[in-house]
Amino acid sequence: MSKYKVDITGLNTNNIKVLTQEQMQDLFKKMQQGDLNARNDLIHGNLKLVLSILKRFNKKDENLDDLFQIGCIGLIKAIDNFDLSYQVKFSTYCVPMIMGEVRRYLRDNNSIRVSRSIKDTAYRILKLKDELTIKNGKEPTDDELAKILEIDNIELAVALDSLKQPVSLFEPIYNDGGDTIYLFDQIEDKKNNNDLDISLAVNKAIENLTEREHYIIDQRFIIGKTQMEIAEELEISQAQISRIEKTALQKIRKQL
Repeated sequence: MSKYKVDITGLNTNNIKVLTQEQMQDLFKKMQQGDLNARNDLIHGNLKLVLSILKRFNKKDENLDDLFQIGCIGLIKAIDNFDLSYQVKFSTYCVPMIMGEVRRYLRDNNSIRVSRSIKDTAYRILKLKDELTIKNGKEPTDDELAKILEIDNIELAVALDSLKQPVSLFEPIYNDGGDTIYLFDQIEDKKNNNDLDISLAVNKAIENLTEREHYIIDQRFIIGKTQMEIAEELEISQAQISRIEKTALQKIRKQL
């Protein structure tokens, strides 16, 4: 139906053809005999496989068109290198190659620069992981990967972490209808944890709050209750709790 249509790189996904296993085998035989049309049919007949893999990588900060084109490169490599004598389904052979291409693209275009040696280690880990998954039918553990590659678990973890996408400190992580809580609100600065001056200043600022303001701040940021929970407990509206909390925080900031 048209409402499920998705346009990507100028392609209407409603029009993508899906090949049966028998059609795939027939096309591979023709392609190996030099039929270029068969190769094109194989590419177009597996585009939905690329799209299904991209669901694992598609984040709001990534361009889906770019990822799709990179995934198609992996698909073409898999088609050009596949042999019917492998005795495996093409999708089993193809998926790791598509994922590998996308991962390399994300790794090399990461906004945080990571040393080449760490990236190379991460690539070796992912390649080995894909090979063992295909061979054994299940993903290997980190211990197994580290042992085969002769690296320790810490080096393996650091390498894999280097491929993760950075997250903004201003990423909203919670909103209960009042003020939004951002990631930076939940980050603890351990370096200043024992700063006596700050501790005394905060305590003094809190002492100047009204009894209700003090209670709400305590319940919100020490106990961890939501504004709605406090509103039900005090039998007032959530909007009132939000206003009181905001006023209390403004008083604290002003004194600090």
